[in-house]
Amino acid sequence: MKELSILIPTFNDECTTLVRGLLDQCNSVFGGKSAVGDSPFEIIVADDGSTDKSVTAANSAIATLPHCRYIPRERNSGRAAIRNFLAREASYSNLLFIDSDMTIIRNDFINKYMASAYGTDVIYGGYDVPRQEAFADNLRYRYERACRHDHTAEKRRLAPYSDFHTSNFMIPRTVMLAHPLDEQFRHYGYEDVAFGEELKAAGVAISHIDNPMGFCRFESNAGFISKTEEGLRTLAEFRMRLESYSRLLAVVSKLDRWHVTPLAGLILKPLLPTIRRQLSGSKSSLSLFKLYKLGYLITLLHP
Repeated sequence: MKELSILIPTFNDECTTLVRGLLDQCNSVFGGKSAVGDSPFEIIVADDGSTDKSVTAANSAIATLPHCRYIPRERNSGRAAIRNFLAREASYSNLLFIDSDMTIIRNDFINKYMASAYGTDVIYGGYDVPRQEAFADNLRYRYERACRHDHTAEKRRLAPYSDFHTSNFMIPRTVMLAHPLDEQFRHYGYEDVAFGEELKAAGVAISHIDNPMGFCRFESNAGFISKTEEGLRTLAEFRMRLESYSRLLAVVSKLDRWHVTPLAGLILKPLLPTIRRQLSGSKSSLSLFKLYKLGYLITLLHP
């Protein structure tokens, strides 16, 4: 009998609706008994030191649901460490990691994963960004919509290790315990790229299927810029390790070879505060956003 541990790391995200939806699907898919408990599945939510008390109060209701556990943690351990913790807490042989800000958009989501589970492969289902007119002026929404066609299963299979994210993937517990995420990645960004690199080096295959979760919740434009800056700081910190996986680092490397990076930095650095203010407003440009990312990274690498 196939068994499943659904593992959801969260930080300041209310995810009771997500958990209830997954619970409903699991109740429909699974039957019979298991050796570990009274059901062949479990859902574990680990709160990584959330600071929003209203969120933790809402999420605490998860502990009252059947086959569910809610584990609050006092201190934030980081995006990699919380996932490793969840893997150790899991009871079953198949682990399904889902980010707490994801939304269920398929009625057969769990069933498709269980039908795809085989061998020692890691299976990535992807994500999609449904059209939502209410977010027409939201920079994150517009950015994700603009690149959604690059994240289809067909496109992902062309670069199976670099086009992998930890927001929605299944992995055998034995593989996860043998190849945990690198806990040096404490802050936002690129822990999934490093994990893909680790799996590739270990010869663990990543299978890409069309089984997306929905990306339907978006931070403010200012919040997205702050998160982007955090990710760029992570990219700069681990530049040598991530260079072959980042298009933005490839651009900077090309500018370095042309010996024009100092000039680009000299031009862009004084413009960054103005560009940031514009991007944080209600009217923002994706082209300007790309320019801001390049300029911000150059100032990190060549202060």
